[in-house]
Amino acid sequence: MEYIIIALLGVILILLLINLFRNNGSKDIIERMGRLDTSLTKDIGDFKLTFSKDLRGDFDALELKIENKLTQINDKVNQELNDNFEKSNKTFINVLERLNKIDEAQKKIDGLNSEIISLQSVLTDKKTRGTFGEVNLEYILNNAFGPASSGIYDIQHKMSNGYIADCLLFAPAPLGTIAIDSKFPLENYQKMVDKGRSKEERLLFEKNFVLDVKKHINDIHDKYIIVGETSDEAIMFLPAEAIFAEINAYHPELINYAYSKKVWITGPTTLISTLSIISMILKNMERDKYAKIIHEELDRLGVEFNRYKERWDKLSRSVKSVNQSIDELHTTTEKISKRFQSIKNAEIDTLQKDTLQIEYNDDDNLE
Repeated sequence: MEYIIIALLGVILILLLINLFRNNGSKDIIERMGRLDTSLTKDIGDFKLTFSKDLRGDFDALELKIENKLTQINDKVNQELNDNFEKSNKTFINVLERLNKIDEAQKKIDGLNSEIISLQSVLTDKKTRGTFGEVNLEYILNNAFGPASSGIYDIQHKMSNGYIADCLLFAPAPLGTIAIDSKFPLENYQKMVDKGRSKEERLLFEKNFVLDVKKHINDIHDKYIIVGETSDEAIMFLPAEAIFAEINAYHPELINYAYSKKVWITGPTTLISTLSIISMILKNMERDKYAKIIHEELDRLGVEFNRYKERWDKLSRSVKSVNQSIDELHTTTEKISKRFQSIKNAEIDTLQKDTLQIEYNDDDNLE
């Protein structure tokens, strides 16, 4: 920019010199050129100084703005870096906590696996399986009806034929008294679902599993359905939900066979639902019984209230009659008092008039 201005000044100077040469002599031209040169030199110096100051001021202001902007950018970048670092740190801490929880869960799973293996080893014994089913059955009954002391059910009930049912449920009509017995056909089921065995072996164990379930159905039908003592139905409780699901999903012939023997197959979930419905029916029956008693008592209270109303009306009429007699007696008393007062004061005329008036009123009352 400075060079352009100097070039323009040079052009102007040349034009002025040409003009001077045309109009004046050489001596005058030399003087004028000297003065012009001095003036131009001074003007150019002043211009350069002013221009330099302005340019320096502009550069200083621009440098300050740039520095301020860079400072703001630097502060913002540092803030964002700090925020991102804090978020990353929190995320890293959360990841570590989750990894710790996963480790703890893994340890629990390992412990649960050992417990399951231990439970499987325990359930290989038939007697232990029977106890396991009985405990589960009692737990479900206790949740549905409360303890056995409530009288709704009896645990390990001895039947009239000498057999002992795991539970005898005293359900309302039309269900009646129902025997519930726990069965746990586990051995052949485990072999049947074992993928490590051949298909032929698994089919053989499946047939044995079906025979086991049918045997349990027959036992319950023969032992726990007694005419005159229980209803014509009984419940077989399977404490393993997987076995119950297997029968319902893949062995409809067992369901039909159980229906024909009036034996209902249940798992933990279905038994809870069934007992919950029975419990609700019992509560409704108890509520209806108390509602009937309340209704009868209200009827009796209504009769007594009607009797009370009749007696109150009779008493009210008697009280009204007594009040009327008291008013009449009070009137007569007032008249007699006046008569005595007249006699005392020897008011013969007044006495005669009062006597006549009393006799007249007495005659009216006699009528």
